[in-house]
Amino acid sequence: MTSKLFALDIGTRSVVGIILEEHGESFHVADILVEEHKERAMVDGQIHNVLKVAEIIQSVKEKLEKKHGKLEKVSVAAAGRALKTEQAEVIMDIKNRPIFSEDDINRLELSAVQKAQSNLIQNDTDKYTNHYYCVGYSVVYYRLDGEEIGSLVDQQGNEASIEVIATFLPRVVVESLLSALKRANLEMEALTLEPIAAINVLIPPSMRRLNVALVDIGAGTSDIAITDLGTVVAYGMVATAGDEITEALSDHYLLDFPLAEEAKRMINTEDFIQIQDILGFEQDIPKEEVIESLKPAIEVLASSISSEILRLNNNKPTKAVMLVGGGSLTPNLTSILAEKLNLPANRVAVRGIDAIQHLTKEEHIPITPELVTPIGIAIAAKRAPIQYMSVQVNNQIVRLFELKEMTIADAFLAANISARKLYGKPGAALTVEVNGQIIHIPGEHGKPAVIQLNGIEANTKTSIQSKDIIELLEGIDGKEGFATVRDLLDDATIKSITFQGVMYIVEPVVKLNGQKVSLDTVLQDNDKITVETPQTVEQVLYAIHKENYLTQLQPYTVTINNKNHFIPTFSSKLLLNGSPVKPSYSVQENDIIQLETIDSPTLEKLANQLDKKLVDQIKITFQNKSVELSKECAIVHKGTVQLSPTDVIPNESNIQWQDVNSSPWIFQDVFRFTEWTMPEQAGSFQILKNGEPSRFDEEIFGGDQLEIVFG
Repeated sequence: MTSKLFALDIGTRSVVGIILEEHGESFHVADILVEEHKERAMVDGQIHNVLKVAEIIQSVKEKLEKKHGKLEKVSVAAAGRALKTEQAEVIMDIKNRPIFSEDDINRLELSAVQKAQSNLIQNDTDKYTNHYYCVGYSVVYYRLDGEEIGSLVDQQGNEASIEVIATFLPRVVVESLLSALKRANLEMEALTLEPIAAINVLIPPSMRRLNVALVDIGAGTSDIAITDLGTVVAYGMVATAGDEITEALSDHYLLDFPLAEEAKRMINTEDFIQIQDILGFEQDIPKEEVIESLKPAIEVLASSISSEILRLNNNKPTKAVMLVGGGSLTPNLTSILAEKLNLPANRVAVRGIDAIQHLTKEEHIPITPELVTPIGIAIAAKRAPIQYMSVQVNNQIVRLFELKEMTIADAFLAANISARKLYGKPGAALTVEVNGQIIHIPGEHGKPAVIQLNGIEANTKTSIQSKDIIELLEGIDGKEGFATVRDLLDDATIKSITFQGVMYIVEPVVKLNGQKVSLDTVLQDNDKITVETPQTVEQVLYAIHKENYLTQLQPYTVTINNKNHFIPTFSSKLLLNGSPVKPSYSVQENDIIQLETIDSPTLEKLANQLDKKLVDQIKITFQNKSVELSKECAIVHKGTVQLSPTDVIPNESNIQWQDVNSSPWIFQDVFRFTEWTMPEQAGSFQILKNGEPSRFDEEIFGGDQLEIVFG
């Protein structure tokens, strides 16, 4: 059974009508008619003058009807150049979060697509996000803490980011197509996208696992579609195409634009190109010379296309490139493009309608790459028409344009549900100032939303069907940032120390907005805190209210006869872990501080320390008996009071010291300390010192043996 298909390719320069006959699995091109616009009614694939475009459609339809009968339904395509591509990056703070899950990544991707959609309309206040269909997106990269990473699943860190390239189709493109068809008394039987149309006939689904670029080079733009992993992953467009080559010919040889276009087409069929410039001169130019003059323009075209392919394909070349459209016949384009993409020459090729499987045609129809897209529109509209589906999102009916397998994320985009609703809001941060430094205490992360599809829990990547019911239970907001003064202090600010055998906990002195507070005080936003941490022995003693001990650390000094004497022996000692230190020495956790105090000395101890004598004492033997001789050597006054050897001399005392009886001991001094007397009947006698003859006035010393011998 044979069925007849009518398709239109409504382009920037012309409208192509095609009659396609379906014979089971194969197709036959029965007729093709091309009619150019009489004025600029189309701009970049979008209808700007519906009435003028409708006139051309009506004209093409009527001419084909004369040969093929009544035409009431038609298949059309939205131009690839009407697609809008935006790149967007989203950064998420993931500190103190559980590890990243697949759902987290799905939500992050949706957020990035919505940001791309927002970027698309930010400079146009008359447009809204629901004025665009998202027809696909691909992830450029994931990053964790600034480093590119293959996957975020099960990762933890401080910051996750994602960048996507998303492609959108303005709804006005579809609406204007419908209006133009209606005015031409045609009903839209099916709708497709031009890049999808060309891909469907040149790259069957079995080949789409390969990373291939299809480039449709028209007159005004070059449309690009990328396949990978079994699907179309990206679309793009560059505003450089066949007209740039025509303009280069026109400029170089001073040709009117239509004549330059005609000369360009002759390059592929003639060895010499006949031209007539605007001055009326005619000449035949060798094809090689014409191609050489076009080289700069061809380089620009190849550079533009290769750059966009790399951008769409994550900065790497595709495995192969297929070229269709009239501009694909540009001389040497395939070899230059292969060189720029670092591909073998046989990996970049022009494909004509002869590459379409199971296709036959009438003899008068040329085998040309220009007709791939029109034929693809007819076949794709039959095999893979784009339809609408209706789903319910939180009791709101949403109509979706089925350009691919639709997911819950697509429904959320169409329903204008922000990705922010997929997470509860994070709690507000608490901001305080500590010793002049601003500190932010983050609030809790919000809890994720629950997504249900027909009552069953799902995620944003879950596929949907018409009449599905989607419910979004919004996430729970996180709590605000909370902290006490103690939370802001590190372990080093609170110390355990031992003083004089007793353990103390030494806390810093904290002032909140100028008032002294405890460490358990709850902080409020914009509070100003000053923290003074005891660092030295002296500061610690003040903190534990033992500062009175510091007065005992004064060095012991005494002024004798207006001369100052420092005596360390009588000074108190400050010990840190058993070693002498100064009060300014730093204290660490678990240190032991001791104060060894020494009582003020007596006058006797002071004299001994200064190597001075208060009393001169010696012991001698006289007449075989031990005798102790003693005499006062110094008289010491404090003010008007004479001091005894047992009197205490306080620190910083001022005393007067007077040495007395400084003459040496002599033999006759013994008689003052003994009751021995000279016998009355004594005769002659001899004075001996240590057995040797001596005299009464001879100097003696302790330990001497003295005697008087008679007879």
